[in-house]
Amino acid sequence: MPHFYKAPVISILARPAFAEPAHLPVHWLGESTDGERLAEFAGRLCYMSQKNPANRGTREYLENIKKQGHGSVLEHANYSLLIEGVSRSLTHELVRHRAGFAYSQLSQRYVDESQAAFVVPPAILGDDALLAQWTAQMETAQATYIALVEKLMERYGWVADKVHRRKMAREAARGVLPNSTETKIVVTANARAWRTMLELRSSEGAEFEIRRMAVATLRLLQTEAPGFFSDFETYVAEDRAEAARIGYHKV
Repeated sequence: MPHFYKAPVISILARPAFAEPAHLPVHWLGESTDGERLAEFAGRLCYMSQKNPANRGTREYLENIKKQGHGSVLEHANYSLLIEGVSRSLTHELVRHRAGFAYSQLSQRYVDESQAAFVVPPAILGDDALLAQWTAQMETAQATYIALVEKLMERYGWVADKVHRRKMAREAARGVLPNSTETKIVVTANARAWRTMLELRSSEGAEFEIRRMAVATLRLLQTEAPGFFSDFETYVAEDRAEAARIGYHKV
């Protein structure tokens, strides 16, 4: 029996490490992370205001940056996430966000999907009849994939390189796998790019699955670096699913 995901699993892989130059010390105030300090340092360098004449804490400083729309300093802080338990349908939408993003995704051409997991579409959750119908289709697709790989390995028996033969078989057989097939992807983006993606994909108009992923990502990044994402508000929309709205648009 394949595994079925009902929610994404998101992990932090990398975050900024800030090394303050000794000859340009900043008068830091308040709680902050390395990524937030990096952005503040970059912003203060523009005006050589390291002495912090307004006596602002780092997150207060970043709040003003967002309010003023000076989002370029947020581009210095990059965060890498491992996103699992999402469908290939979702990642087709996610990778459309190009500026400030980098992606590395599981390859169906090389990886054996005979034990692949699948992602239950949010709209099906809670309806036993629909779930049973959908589950049967996933199991059939996986069984077909397994059978095709076995037959294609025989058909390509003349290929001496067994690794290349498996690749040929899997790349042909993967055509029967549905968009709901689970995938894993490493996503790196700067804080400004994350804000733009989250604003669009956590909104009520976004497709349900990517919206669920965006809200989960937002919660993780708000904990990781609240100074960058504190102006987002999460709420339950009229369609009974969670969504989020941004305070400062297009920073």
